[in-house]
Amino acid sequence: MKVNALFSSPALIRSIFRISFILSCFGLFFLIYDFGYAKTAFLQNLINGFYFLVIAAGIITTVLRYVLKRKDVRWNVIIFDLLSILVTVNVVLIHFFSHNAARHLSFLYDDNWIKYVILLTFIREFAEQKVSYKKTFLNPAQLFIVSFLGIIVIGTFMLMLPKATYEGLSFTNALFTSTSAVCVTGLAVVDTGTYFTPLGQVILVILIQMGGLGILTFASYFSYFFKGGATYENQLVLTDMTNSQKIGEVFETLKKIIIITFSIEILGGIIIYFTLKPALFQSFSDEVFFSVFHSISAFCNAGFSTLSSSLYQEGFRFNYGLQLVIIALFVLGGLGFPIIANVIKYVKYLFINRVLRPKKNERRYIPWILNINSRITLVTTISLTVLGTIVFYINEYNNTLAEHHGFGKFVTALFGATTPRTAGFNNIDIGALNFSTIMLIFFLMWIGASPASTGGGIKTSTFAIATLNFLSLAKGKDKIEVYRREIAEISVRRAFATISLSLLVIGMGIILISVFDEEKTLLSIAFECFSAYSTVGLSVGITAALSIPAKAVIITIMFIGRVSMLTILIAVFKKAKHKNYRYPTEEITIN
Repeated sequence: MKVNALFSSPALIRSIFRISFILSCFGLFFLIYDFGYAKTAFLQNLINGFYFLVIAAGIITTVLRYVLKRKDVRWNVIIFDLLSILVTVNVVLIHFFSHNAARHLSFLYDDNWIKYVILLTFIREFAEQKVSYKKTFLNPAQLFIVSFLGIIVIGTFMLMLPKATYEGLSFTNALFTSTSAVCVTGLAVVDTGTYFTPLGQVILVILIQMGGLGILTFASYFSYFFKGGATYENQLVLTDMTNSQKIGEVFETLKKIIIITFSIEILGGIIIYFTLKPALFQSFSDEVFFSVFHSISAFCNAGFSTLSSSLYQEGFRFNYGLQLVIIALFVLGGLGFPIIANVIKYVKYLFINRVLRPKKNERRYIPWILNINSRITLVTTISLTVLGTIVFYINEYNNTLAEHHGFGKFVTALFGATTPRTAGFNNIDIGALNFSTIMLIFFLMWIGASPASTGGGIKTSTFAIATLNFLSLAKGKDKIEVYRREIAEISVRRAFATISLSLLVIGMGIILISVFDEEKTLLSIAFECFSAYSTVGLSVGITAALSIPAKAVIITIMFIGRVSMLTILIAVFKKAKHKNYRYPTEEITIN
């Protein structure tokens, strides 16, 4: 009764929660400073004292939310809060009050546990904030672009932390690396494995994960998890970003995206671990980190590797099991979340209705489970993979594939045909490829991955629509029909706008770099620009040697390739109002 009377003032309650959130923000700032800079003993004690204040405020506000009972709290939130408070209290007691307990719970005495608790406190307080999106301030396209710019800027300064690298990193190179990681490209101006410290590599893998899924995906789902809802405008924006069919399904879609991503990455990391040779690593933790880093990098189609020569490194280039796992990860990541979810639904249907409950000699209605998007994407992906593998195998049989034999030749050829589809890993010497193979890689890089995936390029659906369009024109049809469906006119218009804009951006990039770096060959510049736009990450070896203006051009192309030029134009131009009239139609001479 006294507690309720004390906190009966809404203004007082809001102030307490606001102060706790502000403290958690400062706690996050000091956490970054603590990780990234060397400190005196006195300063470290001050920071530890502030950590204690942040943690105490976080516990108090969490308890207050239940004491006040302003709203119904779901069981998953209650369980999360109970577990987090239990861990937090144990860590605080061991670190600040009981050194004897450290002997019994020594694993909790690691200083990093305090930092994890600070991060947990910030996430909990941030998720409780009411963020109401207003379209009058930023439209969905602008919000999408700003979110990526924000991660890139934060990542740039994180990579410049003294403890993130062994020799320090200039602003230009930090910006380039951050953009490459967030845009899941993989182009690098420094060697990831030797230039970055373990902290720097952890920062990189976090940027890759954030860039692959998008910071808005994480922020929105955390907010929904703790608060159980969102404003109508927020749901509209998330519907556009997640390609949800219905507004009411947006958070279920977010949940599926996060579950699918982490499930595949965890499984991929475990399998990668069992394909490795322990003798190639200094410790068990190095082996585990390698597995986690490459699983995330592969599924997000980032192409970053802690190996100096990627999978072409001595000791890894003949590890075909590892290469097959990496292929599976970046192919799944490149398919896109809606396609993966639809395929899972289709497999589930087949298993239940054909295996568990088979009905022989009975004519049944077969529902349209595998939608047209999935069919077009899967057919295009399989066709490009098969064609690319055959051409690569034939072209490079006596060249880069000469050191491999039998099954190894096939795996290497398959890897070489699939990695240009925005994955960015290499298990061969790119500079030693035949010219015809490089032309094939240009083509595959330009097409890229599938829509709503972690990959770039013009996308498989765009290429498929363009192909179907010229086949329809050749047959004299006035519409595109496939799988007993007619492709909407807006899809055709978007496809050709995407193709035109991609060639415009890549062409401008080639011209500008040719001006800034005249000594570079046209082939190497074009390869770099195609790789940057399609967020592939493959290079013929000129990335680190580019001048600052040329690096700025590549940074811009990587960013445009990730968010798409069409999205940027939508963000810039004011949306035209629908008008109830049509002008007379006239045909334009084309050829």
